[in-house]
Amino acid sequence: MDKVKVLEKYLPPDAAPLIGRWIDYFKCEFKISRNRNSKFGDYRAPYGGKGHRISVNYDLNPYAFLVTTVHEFAHLHTWNEHKQKAKPHGTEWKSNFKRMMQPFFEKDVFPADIKQAITSYLNNPAASSCSDLTLYRSLRKYDAPKEDVHTVEKLRVNAVFKLKDGRVFRKGEKLRKRFKCVEVSSKRVYLFSPVAEVELIDG
Repeated sequence: MDKVKVLEKYLPPDAAPLIGRWIDYFKCEFKISRNRNSKFGDYRAPYGGKGHRISVNYDLNPYAFLVTTVHEFAHLHTWNEHKQKAKPHGTEWKSNFKRMMQPFFEKDVFPADIKQAITSYLNNPAASSCSDLTLYRSLRKYDAPKEDVHTVEKLRVNAVFKLKDGRVFRKGEKLRKRFKCVEVSSKRVYLFSPVAEVELIDG
């Protein structure tokens, strides 16, 4: 099947042709991956006879899929220019991400709130990666509704929640940007992102 037709299933349709051209131009292996809780996408530099490799989670909404794809291609482009000399989310990567996002702004692919969040993120040198919460929250608004899924920040203090792997935690106080939560069985303390998705047990 034509790669653009496949990409149209995951991306805003107007974005698919350009991403298809990037895959060819950069001679990149582009994989649509299973869900990974720890990351939306991944870039691997050429190594051991393999070329550039990018993978993006299959279950992202089209706007999140596109932002993640551009994020990873910006890593690829930065590696081509600087190899290991550039920091992963340093000024070189930021500059490439901004430039590579521009065609999609010109095509008006994004809703206004996501476009504003991306622009704000790119103009904020303190934001070190796409874990930027404002951008993440604006992208999440376009997810399909999920039953029984809550984010940690929406739970009250002392609420008990469960992860996909079955581990159970009790929510505690906020420490700077993350929430201190205690695993019920081991009493060990873990720090959770405000936007981590969990299942409420007792809240």
